[in-house]
Amino acid sequence: MDFISEYNRWVSEESLDDASRKELVSIAGNVEEIRFRFSCGLEFGTAGLRGIMMAGTNAMNVYTVGQATQGLANVINDMGYADRGVVIGMDSRNNSRLFAETAASVLAANGIKVYLFDSLRPTPELSFSVRQLGCISGINITASHNPAEYNGYKVYWEDGGQLPPDQAKSVSSYIDRLDIFRDVRKCDIREAERSGLITSVGEKLDRLYVENVLGEQVNPGAVAEVAEELKVVYTPLHGAGYRLVPEVLERIGLKHLFPVGEQMVTDGNFPTVKSPNPENFEAFELAKKLAEKTDSDIVIATDPDADRLAVMVRSPEGEYVNLTGNQLGAMLIDYIAGSLSESGSMPDHPYAIKTIVTTELVSRICESRGIRLYNVLTGFKFIAEVIKKNEESGRGSFLFGFEESYGFLKGTYARDKDSVVASMLVTEMAAYYKKRGKTLTEVLDGLFRRYGYFIEGVKNIYMKGLDGKKKMDALMERLRIDPPAFIGGRRVVSVRDYLKGTVRSIDTGEVTGTGLPKSNVLYFEVDNGDRIIIRPSGTEPKIKLYMLTSAPEHSDAEKQCALYMNDTDSFVD
Repeated sequence: MDFISEYNRWVSEESLDDASRKELVSIAGNVEEIRFRFSCGLEFGTAGLRGIMMAGTNAMNVYTVGQATQGLANVINDMGYADRGVVIGMDSRNNSRLFAETAASVLAANGIKVYLFDSLRPTPELSFSVRQLGCISGINITASHNPAEYNGYKVYWEDGGQLPPDQAKSVSSYIDRLDIFRDVRKCDIREAERSGLITSVGEKLDRLYVENVLGEQVNPGAVAEVAEELKVVYTPLHGAGYRLVPEVLERIGLKHLFPVGEQMVTDGNFPTVKSPNPENFEAFELAKKLAEKTDSDIVIATDPDADRLAVMVRSPEGEYVNLTGNQLGAMLIDYIAGSLSESGSMPDHPYAIKTIVTTELVSRICESRGIRLYNVLTGFKFIAEVIKKNEESGRGSFLFGFEESYGFLKGTYARDKDSVVASMLVTEMAAYYKKRGKTLTEVLDGLFRRYGYFIEGVKNIYMKGLDGKKKMDALMERLRIDPPAFIGGRRVVSVRDYLKGTVRSIDTGEVTGTGLPKSNVLYFEVDNGDRIIIRPSGTEPKIKLYMLTSAPEHSDAEKQCALYMNDTDSFVD
């Protein structure tokens, strides 16, 4: 793309709104800024679009949203599914409502029925609504846990899961054929509402969604039994969980819920945190202070679109400590499986799902409890794919799915991670163990004593700028061609290259298949069974490295994980 010509085309475009034109005129002569905005378009990947909100092709704005929606509309019409409709949701981010209405306008102009949420909702409710309404697709306007300047556009298909890679590629090809100004149809949204092409939805779907969440309780009376003692602090971090998470917790019997008042206000600027990401423990600062003041048992934080959840728990010494996504997921699957076995209600042929970068502690738990465990690529859409295939074939009973980045799901009412059901299960789990005189930190220690100490490390290598993707690709290719022989002092014994679809034994040279779709991921197993995985992020300009370590003693696992963390610095030298 000739970025200067494209910039000039935008500036002179008659249909461009005045604010965008003024913004673009202000960067005249700034070649690097123009290059960043116009040398490419936002890539439509398996998570849709995500980018900084500004004018340009490589950004989130009404024009890129309109182009993406026109491409989706063409796919739907070519398939003959216009009458099935599309449901559109949004989170609390700046411009989310504007982008949602832009998408609704384009779909309606193409004769496609639209169900538009009346205000922000959790992402999992959007997934649920696609299934509940029988829609062919869903659109959610969100950038999940990214900084405030970002927004995004996620596309779901009829099963309620995000688009799988092949389908995303097909939609992307439709989008690429379109001129961003000339080929996008739009209509007056109010006229479309009057004609019945756009229908506002909300409260009825809320009720149905909440009932499905409540149906996933494992020990329905657990919270009520300790309601006088159990205390929980909750923060939605200015996002979409602000209403339904407290409602669900109160309905399961929680009496002492302490919301963080400043963060219950929905605000796309996220004024009280540096980053609205519950993975970043500094996001808990206000919640932790409230927990100390109220002497609470646990602290729950959900991200802006309420699909991810992180938890802080009180140790036996009274200190508040953060659980990792790996630790929390392992505790939940053990709690769910143990409770079902205890009550004699374990379903036939139970199975769980995790991603390949998620703790191997879950493998030990599932093996000991007779639960089949599926390993899938990173991304909840792959968990949704397994659920879908097993439902269609009548295989097994889904117990739980999760990924290390704080995404959890119990139940098949939705096909995306759900912080609302996770908040309920964490609170129920805390109540169950509180009645038995245990804190959640003691429960985690018990798992480690039983199965070994599992420590997971994550390293992010940022590669920002226009050449960021090129740098990431070059790093992955270099490691693919010349993989390390040792990492952290341990010998590499096998290399999985998910882009090639191969598993190669270093000792024998034998090559087998991964059994998973192709993806730009390298997976090194070392001689003590630990794993080191490297992949480019699908949502941010960074390479992610994962160290999955275990040892009989906690100190040994920590020491080995630190060696992996230090040694992988050489990967980017």
